[in-house]
Amino acid sequence: MSHDSITIERNAGVATLWLDRPAKLNALHRALWASIPAAVAELDADPEVRVIVLAGRGKAFCAGIDLMDHAASMAGGGSLSGAGDSPVARRRALLDDVGRYQHTVSAFADTRKPVIAAVHGACIGAGIDLITACDIRYASADAVFSVRETRVAMVADVGTLQRLPRVIGDGPAREMIYTGRDIDAARALAIGLVNEVLPDADAVQARAHEVAREIAANSPLAVQGSKQVLSQAVRRDVQAGLDYVALWNAAFLHSEDLGEAIAAFAQKRPPVFKGK
Repeated sequence: MSHDSITIERNAGVATLWLDRPAKLNALHRALWASIPAAVAELDADPEVRVIVLAGRGKAFCAGIDLMDHAASMAGGGSLSGAGDSPVARRRALLDDVGRYQHTVSAFADTRKPVIAAVHGACIGAGIDLITACDIRYASADAVFSVRETRVAMVADVGTLQRLPRVIGDGPAREMIYTGRDIDAARALAIGLVNEVLPDADAVQARAHEVAREIAANSPLAVQGSKQVLSQAVRRDVQAGLDYVALWNAAFLHSEDLGEAIAAFAQKRPPVFKGK
């Protein structure tokens, strides 16, 4: 099956799902947001696949949401799908859009198969959403991580706020979220965002696939059962948090600050926020 901007490779029980939009640093445009859950569902249904490795082609893992692909609808106050004629209809459509984007990220948490993120280069914004929904994370020494939404006047709404504190702890998560600053691979390792740092992208791939093969050699019933049990305790709390932030952004996403952030991005200048 073909999936827009995604390539899937299968080898001895391990499937590698490549974000394959290298010219845009694997930034997630609308077509890619839609492709991911279908690709994960395909792998989840394949009995020959026991482990999934998530990786990015080219120079970066994922540079986040493709802001320019979404700019017109976001700055204009409409939903991402452009639906809605009245303010209430637009907010309802935006709520539905956020739910679909949350479903994309949650696909990695909800699949029965363990997912290993192999990160190199930029892992920004939506990239953090993706990797925190995975089970295990490895990074190259050149990897850079950032919860960038705060710097573009957005509340992260598809998983980072719910999952990142569970991965790295409350204090380090709040620091990353509130500042939006970049952290390097050494800091990511120190706070537990990644399991191990490898010298380069090739080494990350080798390590991720080595561990994937080790997992795949075990009973799939035991491995998948372990993932289900480990996830059961947090799934409802995460979903409640996702529902709440979706409602928040349906009400407050379209601010003057967001329009300023998009304009500043397009004009390559620092934004000036006024809290409006």
